[in-house]
Amino acid sequence: MSASSQSIDILVDDQHIAGTLVTPPDQVPGVLFVHGWGGSQQRDLARARGIAALGCVCLTFDLRGHERNIEAQERVSREHNLADILAAYDLLAAHEAVDPACIAVIGTSYGGYLATLLSMRRPVRWLALRVPALYWDEQWQLPKRQLDVARLAVYRRTPLRAEDNLALRACSDFHGDVLLVESEHDDFVPHTTLMSYRNAFDKAHSLTHRIMAGADHGLSDDRHQQAYTRILIDWVSEMVAGARVGDYPHHLVRYS
Repeated sequence: MSASSQSIDILVDDQHIAGTLVTPPDQVPGVLFVHGWGGSQQRDLARARGIAALGCVCLTFDLRGHERNIEAQERVSREHNLADILAAYDLLAAHEAVDPACIAVIGTSYGGYLATLLSMRRPVRWLALRVPALYWDEQWQLPKRQLDVARLAVYRRTPLRAEDNLALRACSDFHGDVLLVESEHDDFVPHTTLMSYRNAFDKAHSLTHRIMAGADHGLSDDRHQQAYTRILIDWVSEMVAGARVGDYPHHLVRYS
């Protein structure tokens, strides 16, 4: 989606000077937001508006089992919600203003986990995961509410390799740019899980890992919500700017 340039001639006082006219691409990046379990698109809307101001088309939506479809929560499985994300992605990619080769997916917790699985089925150039959850591969079609919460807590405290988990294998196959955002005081997604994700992204073009000091899983403090918004918008701005000029740092890895 690099800008196009055209050499032009400028007439000044009966003389000619050379110029180059640089115009933006006909299509712009698309950004898909995926909220976490028990959440909604509402918190994503402000961030979507901020990123849209950078020159992107953004799509937020509510997974089945949430908001207007809350009555289905007892029946919704991971398979159902991945199908939701695929449908939302396809709608965004088909938008006339979107460059289908330049799509970012931003997922939180459960949405981050599903976003990695989406990357195995659709082209994703940028992947931003805040406190991405992790689930075992089995019981895929079981309603999510029926998963053993105590077992999940143990599972997430266990270091896992890419070959141990389908989502981590998706991360290992991902060649785009990645943002991982961790909460220092997370009672649901511990540091071990973030390290499993980080280690799995061994082929990523770039990896940025940020740890939000003092933050909990849901960013219940408004200061942390604002801090995450700044992290996200700054990162997306860098990625989009790099795509427009075709200038990527090769295998840049930043940890902070």
